[in-house]
Amino acid sequence: MTWTSTDQAAVQDPGTGSFRALRVRNFRIYASANLVSLTGTWMQRIGQDWLVLQLSGDSGVALGLITALQFGPSLLLSMYGGVLADRYEKRRTLLICQALMGLLALVLAILVATDAVALWHVFALAAGLGSVAAIDLPVRQAFVSEMVGSALLTNAVSLNSTIFNGARLVGPAVAGLLIGASSGNTAPAFFVNAASFAFTIAALAGMRASELRPSTPVARAKGQLREGLRYTRAHPDLLLAMGLAFVIGTFGFNYQVTIALMAREQFGLGAEAFGLLSTTFAVGSLTGALLSTRRSVRPRQRFLVISAVVFGLFTVVAGLMPGYASFALLLVPTGAAALVFSVANNSFVQLGVDPQMRGRVMALYFMSFMGGTPVGAPLIGWISEHLGAPWGLILGGAVCVVAGLGAAAWLARGRRVRLEGALRPPRLRLRVGAPGTRVPSARLRAAAEAAEEQTTGPQNLGR
Repeated sequence: MTWTSTDQAAVQDPGTGSFRALRVRNFRIYASANLVSLTGTWMQRIGQDWLVLQLSGDSGVALGLITALQFGPSLLLSMYGGVLADRYEKRRTLLICQALMGLLALVLAILVATDAVALWHVFALAAGLGSVAAIDLPVRQAFVSEMVGSALLTNAVSLNSTIFNGARLVGPAVAGLLIGASSGNTAPAFFVNAASFAFTIAALAGMRASELRPSTPVARAKGQLREGLRYTRAHPDLLLAMGLAFVIGTFGFNYQVTIALMAREQFGLGAEAFGLLSTTFAVGSLTGALLSTRRSVRPRQRFLVISAVVFGLFTVVAGLMPGYASFALLLVPTGAAALVFSVANNSFVQLGVDPQMRGRVMALYFMSFMGGTPVGAPLIGWISEHLGAPWGLILGGAVCVVAGLGAAAWLARGRRVRLEGALRPPRLRLRVGAPGTRVPSARLRAAAEAAEEQTTGPQNLGR
């Protein structure tokens, strides 16, 4: 394998910078193209949601259904995508997936531009996009480790989330302005998205294959799907992460539904305001993703639990906001909490599996994260339509809080758990003792904490 001096130095000495994974050329060009492509994807999502509201007469159920159709195929196809990721060359698979998604976006753009679109067209094309994305996502996640290696994997995952939310910051606002300038016509947003896939295709084609770090391919054999399930079931830490991902993905990560209904129904505003609310949420998400780039080790289970509860609480409070400005303001910390949880959970799973199993386990993880959307999105849409848009946020956030507390109770079973305060950061620490151990005195605890801080250093506190 031939490496450039810069890439070899990046792998051997990863460093501590927030953008250290960008020192690897292949990841750098992939990330740059991904920013363009994801901006187009967010434009498509905003345009698609607005188009559904236009065609359905502002139906919250229809909005939830389009989300379910786009993410529902994850239940059926993600595990097959994971098998393909472990069995075949990931870069070639990604090239095929990106080309297909670009073609589907182009078809929707032409239907809208020619005024031939019907609601069932949008549903069918959303299901098509979801089917291809269900294959693409686990392959893409597993491919990150081949570009950067295990030492830079956590940082690369965080940077991918930063790029995703940087695109979320720009895409919805541009889509809202473009749709408004086109007198409500969503076709320009779809054309931009179709063209954006060319950047990712060019980046994948232009990579240096000699600088990739491919895992050993898994030979074609029967039972590989069951093998992935058995592997996950044998690791309780992975089960915890996937359980949290399922509940929060089902009931908490429905902002494409709730924000649209809050803008249109609760506040009576148009596409520009909807796009700006989505951008406000993205500001918080980008902040959370940037904070996550500082992490260099695998998160702890209690960090996943705490971040899940914090996200749920912010979601509830956002639903209680009485006006547009206060709601927009609360979307910032809510978006940050969402991404801190998402990045930590993703890194926790990726760094906890063997390379030959990563594709299948990541597929199962994303099945958990998005597989509940076909149920959660229409349910949240129905609640918002019949009880009022704020209730979709309030009840969804409450479920996330309960799930986080349930996970904390599961971790604490048979153990002594205490919450300790301190005068200096971190202000609060959740301490979990081994089963049957006595809780030490305050003096012994203070001495142990001082020794721990001298050993680990400030960068690892509060994980």
